Amino acid sequence: MTVVRYIEANGTEHTVEAENGISAMEAAVKHGVPGIDGDCGGAAACATCHIYVDPEWLAKTGPAADGLEKSMLDFAEDVRETSRLACQIKVTGELNGLVLRLPDRQH
Repeated sequence: MTVVRYIEANGTEHTVEAENGISAMEAAVKHGVPGIDGDCGGAAACATCHIYVDPEWLAKTGPAADGLEKSMLDFAEDVRETSRLACQIKVTGELNGLVLRLPDRQH
C-alpha cells in the first residue's frame, strides 16, 4: 500500500492508503475524496480528475504526457505546469507520501 495525500483547494486533507497498480483517480474515488469525479472511469476522456502534483513530487510522477492527457487538460480550468489527470498517475511504492492538490472545481 502507498500513502497518497489529496489536499482540497480549501486546505482540507484526505490521506488514503492506495493499492499499488491502480491510478491516483481510482484511489481517490474508492476512498470518497471529494472533487475527484473520474466521470470517464479513467480513460483520459474527460478532465474531472484534474489535480496539481506537488512540485516536490513532479520529478517522480513526470509532467502531463503529450497527446491525450495534454489534450484533455485543455478542458480543465486553471491549468498549471504541475497539472495532471489523476487517472494517468499509476500508484507505486516509489510514490509513497505523494501529495496531490485539487483545483477549486472540476468540469
